[in-house]
Amino acid sequence: MSEKINIFDTTLRDGEQVPGCKLNTTEKIELALAIEQLGVDIIEAGFPISSPGDFYSVQEIAKIITHASVCGLSRAVKKDIEVAADALKYAKKPRIHTGIGTSDYHIKGKFNSTREDILERAIQCVKWAKNFVDDVEFYAEDAGRTDNEYLARVVEAVIKAGATVINIPDTTGYCLPSQYGEKIAYLRNNVSNIDKAILSCHCHNDLGLATANSIEGVIHGARQIECTINGLGERAGNTSLEEVVMVIQQHKNLGFYTNIKTKQLNPISRLVSDTMRMPVQPNKAIVGANAFSHSSGIHQDGFLKSAITYEIINPKDVGADISKIVLTARSGRSALAFRLKNLGYECTRNDIDVLYEKFLQIADQKKEVGDDDLHEMAKQHLSIEA
Repeated sequence: MSEKINIFDTTLRDGEQVPGCKLNTTEKIELALAIEQLGVDIIEAGFPISSPGDFYSVQEIAKIITHASVCGLSRAVKKDIEVAADALKYAKKPRIHTGIGTSDYHIKGKFNSTREDILERAIQCVKWAKNFVDDVEFYAEDAGRTDNEYLARVVEAVIKAGATVINIPDTTGYCLPSQYGEKIAYLRNNVSNIDKAILSCHCHNDLGLATANSIEGVIHGARQIECTINGLGERAGNTSLEEVVMVIQQHKNLGFYTNIKTKQLNPISRLVSDTMRMPVQPNKAIVGANAFSHSSGIHQDGFLKSAITYEIINPKDVGADISKIVLTARSGRSALAFRLKNLGYECTRNDIDVLYEKFLQIADQKKEVGDDDLHEMAKQHLSIEA
């Protein structure tokens, strides 16, 4: 029987940290409603203590979200947690997300502290949060570079203090998938009370491995993935929601499922891109403009004979437009015939042979041969024929 993977969307918090992507409250509310409609389980609405505007946004989102949990981020600071709790007081399912850095890089370089002191602060922040909400998520910042034995000690202690979800962030995107998977497995096997909490993956994309690491995490026992639409986030971004969701859907043999309505993936991608004023790269998986485009003659010929030869996802399943046959100098006769037929021209094989030579002359001069070019070619040829 398949197990559910909870989808924790942090587009409005981690995604908004991208330079130039600042949102006002109205924009945040619009996106929050769309994200809930998408089917996510948890919406991280913001970092309430960071500014009055963010506090207000979290508070307003908490009022209107009816099904998803609404989460507010905090540091391991009592005031942070109190402000987060206040912002979340109207939420039907509130969650406080609090934590502290656990790697030696953070303990020594950031906090000028010791492992024992950080352990006590971790326990204390969970206890403070537990005074306000039942659902407390603890993040062990830079867990990806944290010694596993020490990380297990921290995780066991914060679960004992009341944490219901344990976030294992690869904050710097450092881990290889095998390393991240082994870290999750180590916690599953070495934390005595691990059955009382959900392990969560929060991976960054500094080495382009965020999606791979998140999938490896759930294979080894995590049951929540923290991600953003379009992979937005600090530096190189976060795990891409659309990618992990479609990996899980395409690889049903993994034994997992999510509640995401996949036909909304492309529409919400465009909404986020437009609202946050951040274009999606054309070659972005699932939601990029070229995700279902074919320009190589070999690919086009195979695709036109059977779509599954070069497409593992039906574009309709992710709310994308129909697949595109793009005509370039690398395209072949089958693609040219297909496009001409779509424009209403019935061409014989001999017609295509003649037109293909003309097509190549145009294609060598242009990046892409468009419909206007095809009309002109076809009309000129057919008039000569007549």
